[in-house]
Amino acid sequence: MSSRASAGSGAAVSSKHCRMSDHRVKRPLATPGIGDLISRRLARREVLSGSLLAAVGALAVPMAGLGSRAARAAVVRPPTAERFTFEEIEHGVDETHHVAPGYSAEVLIRWGDPVVPGAPPFDPLNQSAEAQEKQFGYNNDFVGYLGLPFGSGNPERGLLCVNHEYTNPGVMFAKRRGRPSRARFAIPTSARVEIEMAAHGGSIIEIEKQAGRWRVVPDSPFNRRITARSTPIEISGPAAGDPRLRTSADPSGRRVIGTIANCAGGMTPWGTYLMAEEHFDSYFSGTLETHPEARNFERYDIPRSRYAWARYHKRFDINAEPNEANRFGWIVEVDPLAPRSTPKKRTALGRFKNEGAESTVSRDGRVVVYQGDDGPFEYLYRFVTEGRFDPNDRAANRDLLDRGTLSVARFHEDGSLVWLPLEFGEEPLTPANDFASQADVLIEARRAADLLGATPMDRPEDVEPNPVTGKVYVMLTSNVERAAEQIDGPNPRDRNLFGHILELTPPGGDHTAPVFGWEVLVRCGDPGSAEADAAWNPSISANGWFAGPDNCAIDGQGRLWIASDQGGGWVESGTADGLWALETEGPLRGMGRMFFRVPIGAELCGPRFTPDDRTLFVAVQHVAVSGVEDNPAFGRRARPSRTRPAAGPTSTSACRHGPPWWPSPRTTAERSGPERLPPIVISTLASDFDSGSGSQVGSARSIGADRRRGGAEP
Repeated sequence: MSSRASAGSGAAVSSKHCRMSDHRVKRPLATPGIGDLISRRLARREVLSGSLLAAVGALAVPMAGLGSRAARAAVVRPPTAERFTFEEIEHGVDETHHVAPGYSAEVLIRWGDPVVPGAPPFDPLNQSAEAQEKQFGYNNDFVGYLGLPFGSGNPERGLLCVNHEYTNPGVMFAKRRGRPSRARFAIPTSARVEIEMAAHGGSIIEIEKQAGRWRVVPDSPFNRRITARSTPIEISGPAAGDPRLRTSADPSGRRVIGTIANCAGGMTPWGTYLMAEEHFDSYFSGTLETHPEARNFERYDIPRSRYAWARYHKRFDINAEPNEANRFGWIVEVDPLAPRSTPKKRTALGRFKNEGAESTVSRDGRVVVYQGDDGPFEYLYRFVTEGRFDPNDRAANRDLLDRGTLSVARFHEDGSLVWLPLEFGEEPLTPANDFASQADVLIEARRAADLLGATPMDRPEDVEPNPVTGKVYVMLTSNVERAAEQIDGPNPRDRNLFGHILELTPPGGDHTAPVFGWEVLVRCGDPGSAEADAAWNPSISANGWFAGPDNCAIDGQGRLWIASDQGGGWVESGTADGLWALETEGPLRGMGRMFFRVPIGAELCGPRFTPDDRTLFVAVQHVAVSGVEDNPAFGRRARPSRTRPAAGPTSTSACRHGPPWWPSPRTTAERSGPERLPPIVISTLASDFDSGSGSQVGSARSIGADRRRGGAEP
């Protein structure tokens, strides 16, 4: 998901496409070249004569060529084959959001809104950590829904589980009057750090639909905040208590304060909420020279601090507390139905930059969790529980995730994928390679996967099993570091700016099988650009393509929806992020349709349908942050380049412009308020969908997305 954590000073926001580490270990590719793949795959697929693009794209319908935009627009689509019938919106970049005609979007909850009883009204000019721990956190990402009462599948009353991935200090905090940008914050750094920590983590809120409109249930006993600042979390599974997880504050190695970098996640079949810790490296400071965990930390890009947390909390200083970083990078399980319960970091699922953790129940009752490690040349993982899911006894499933087998994917040129178990004692995961236990294997899951010869991927993010078809969809967001000689079958482009999507096929729908099949569903980017080297269904419209696939959702009919996150890369593609419906079956397989578009500089996260498919919740984060300085309408000269990674705002001048509902720079400065106060930077939106044919029925209720934040009228 987001790889753009701001510095503690609020000075910089890294780009989606920037190099993740200057000391990245370059690993040999485990799969053969694309030429070998093409020759083998062409021999076994029916391909339209001369249509090599179809074979590379692995689309069910042969692709006769991309053609011009006008030619694509003129293609007549077979109307009876379409599973999505809404009128799509257009590509573009502006200061607001857009939804397909006939639908509406409403802001449900925003940063600073009350969550738990006693939460004070949000005052952006007088923030405190104590207040923030009771209020909705910053930059929401994953969204999960659990109908109430549990097991009812109630589509109109339930719990919303929301991750708060990271903070943008340069956007959150007020400026000092008349001071230079390097000293612009009115709140002392120590206080800002506490507020940032309180704004991380997650929120659980009860919501209900009344008279056609959704609302947060105030003072619900289920409402809860989980933060990086104060929430105790138990460490469970094979690595719990291991010496490498012990610290001066926790000699047991079994209890840690807080969770960070919570990107996507998942909801389990027994109704718990999984929070994935992704770019945890961004919070740790120090040096690796003579460090006992130097090899381990280097493999995870530690230290790469973009925050000032280590100044005030020594546990984030790797030299003061050598093992603290080993206590992050896990999957955290939370029971939303038990608001006083202690969350647990489930170490059996491995430690890496976890994007998400979506699950399914296999035919034999074991639970399968799919995970992506969000980094260039990182890996795709699968966890299979040892025990079986009991649908009649929720308590019996409580610790299912503590025992099982974690595997990593190796792709082959014949269209097969082999799952390689990360098991201590099996070569090469032995003492000869400095693994002394299963805990070592899980703590250093990346190094273990390296040694097993897993296939390095183009930033694997969300991985979603389709409960209707049995297929699995893998979002590969981008990888500008891949060179031409590193191209392989599942990663078919060098300098992959725009990403692609894989479709995995478990044999007979068995998600525990050791070997799957795979196809490239689409290569993202503008099909009208030869340089993009995109591959879509030939019926794609001028607005049906997207770039940077990140999160996805499967609705109740088994239809696939894709949320994009280009970061600053929207400057390259020329369009803002959003949500697309994507055909996966029949003659229109590989055709997208644009449903929702976010404001400039934002990304779309966490699409989640209610059980009846009539409401879709999404999260919109960091509005007007990524790449804003590259847009002339926001006061900066555009500088698009295919050789220069785009970056987020790096100076205060880039922050002086925004949507018309934000306070003007002058007004904000007069009140010493935050430089910009985007009202939907942490928003959840809802739209209604037909659960039958896919056509729209009426429209969702809407609360104004232009509601002003800032505490005072101009």
